[in-house]
Amino acid sequence: MTGAPATTGHRRHWVRLDNASNIFPAALSERDPKVFRMAAELDHEVDSALLQEALDETYARYPLYRAVLRRGVFWYYLQDSTLHPRVEPEREHTCAPIYRTDHRTLLFRVTHHGRRVNLETFHALSDGTGALWFLTDLLTAYVRRLDGRDGQGGREDPSADGGADHERTGSAAHPDPAPARAGTHPGAEAAEEVHELTTDSFAHYFRRRRGRDRAPSAEDEEGEFEREAAPAVLTVRDPEEPEEGALEADAPPPRPERGRVFHVRGPRTPDFRPRLVELTMPVGPVLALAKSEGVAMTMYLTAMFFEAIRRSAPSAEHAAMAASVPVNLRQFFPSTSARNFFATIRVAHRYRAGEDDAVGAVARALQEDFALEATPAALAQKLHRLIRVERLPVARVVPRPLKDVLLGLINHANNSSLTVAVSNLGRVTLPPEVEAHVGRMFFHVSAVRPQFCAISHAGQLTISFTSPFTAVDHVREYVRMLAEAGADVQVAVPKVTERELTWGAP
Repeated sequence: MTGAPATTGHRRHWVRLDNASNIFPAALSERDPKVFRMAAELDHEVDSALLQEALDETYARYPLYRAVLRRGVFWYYLQDSTLHPRVEPEREHTCAPIYRTDHRTLLFRVTHHGRRVNLETFHALSDGTGALWFLTDLLTAYVRRLDGRDGQGGREDPSADGGADHERTGSAAHPDPAPARAGTHPGAEAAEEVHELTTDSFAHYFRRRRGRDRAPSAEDEEGEFEREAAPAVLTVRDPEEPEEGALEADAPPPRPERGRVFHVRGPRTPDFRPRLVELTMPVGPVLALAKSEGVAMTMYLTAMFFEAIRRSAPSAEHAAMAASVPVNLRQFFPSTSARNFFATIRVAHRYRAGEDDAVGAVARALQEDFALEATPAALAQKLHRLIRVERLPVARVVPRPLKDVLLGLINHANNSSLTVAVSNLGRVTLPPEVEAHVGRMFFHVSAVRPQFCAISHAGQLTISFTSPFTAVDHVREYVRMLAEAGADVQVAVPKVTERELTWGAP
C-alpha cells in the first residue's frame, strides 16, 4: 500500500512494510536489534572526506534509503525523509541498534575503521542483496574519486569542474543493462537503477490473482538453485558447483527433522554486543571439499557447523539440529527492488547411533531437504499463503500493538525450532575499477542464536560467526575441522567480555 499524506509544505511518500519486513520491528530487542553488516577491506586507509562524497552520490540514487520507520495504528510503514547520512568513524560494536521507537533516524549507517568501509542496515529496510547493491555503488563512487584525485586515469571528480553536470550511466547515451544482466554475479553489467521506496516485489508477484501468477519456466524447474543455498542475497552461483545428478536421485528425499532441537546455551555477552569471530581462508580448498562430497558449499559449511556444535557439547551427541537458510527470491522472480525479497528454508538433521554422521553424509541429507522447498513453485505456494493471511480482513483491523505481540510469539516459536542460522552471500564480483582496491569482504548479523555468514571475494572466503554467548567452543571445533581438512585459516576475535575489554587498559 502506498500513498502521500499531506505534510507541511510538501507531500511525503510512504509505503507499508512488505511481507518479510513485518517481523523485524515487532521482534527486535536490545539483544537482537535486527541489524546486519557488510564490510569491504580496501588497500589503503579510508579517506573519510572521499567516502562522504561517495555516500552523497549513492544516497541520491536510493530513495529507499532515505526512509524512516513510522508506527501507524494498524501497520508499520516506511516514509521518506529529508535526513542526510553522515560518514563516521566506527565507535560502536558491530551491529549496534539502529532503529529506536523514540527516535526518527535513517535505517542504515556508514562507518569506517582503518581500511574497512562498513555498511550496517536495519533489516526492515533491505535484505542482503539490496545492501550489497548499495555498498557496491558506494565503493564505486569512492574509487572513482580516489583514482581521479590520484591522477591514475579515473574519472574526473565532478566537484573539480565547479559542479558541472557529467553524463552518468543510465542516461540515454549510456542506458542501463536489462535487469537480468545487472547485479553482482559474474559477467554482470553495472546498473544505475534508482531504488525507489515504493516497489514491493512480494505484492507484485504474490498478491495477484492465481490466473495471473507467473508460471515457473522449465528453466526454473531445472533446479540450478536447488543445489546452492545462495542465500539472502545474491544471484550468485559458485562456478564449481557439482554437476547435475551428483546426488542420489532414486531414493525419495527425507522430510526435514521436526520436533525438539538442540540449543546452544551459555553465559551471555555484556551490554548485548554479539560475540564475533571472523575466519579468513582461501575459497578454493573449501569449494573443493564441498565438491568432493557432491554438495553445494553452503550445505557443507552448515553440516560442519552442526558437527562443531556436536563436538563441543556432549549433550548434543544424538540430538536433532536445525538451521534456517535464506533464499534470494530474485533468482526465481526477477526484481531490481532493494527492499526485502527473500524467504527462508529450514533444514535439519538428527544424529543417531549406528548411522553415517560424517560431515559429507549430513551435508547431502541437508541438501536433499533444501531441494524439496527451493523451487519456484514451492516458494510461490508458500508466499501466496503468507500474503493471503496478511490480507485477511481480520488481520487488517487488528491494531499494530496486538500484531506486535502475535508476531513476537511467532518469532519466538521460530527461534525455538532452530539450532543455528546460516547465510552465504556467495562470490561477489565488483566493477573492475573497484576490484583493484578491495580485498576481503565481510558479512555478519546480530544474533539471537549462534549464526554464521559467509562471503567470498578476491579468492578469499570469510566466515563470520556471531552469537549472544561468550563461549566460542563450537567455533574452535569448526576451525580445527577446517585445518584438519587442509584449509589455511586465519582467526580474528574482537574483545567482548569485561575482562577482555580491560586488557591493555591503563
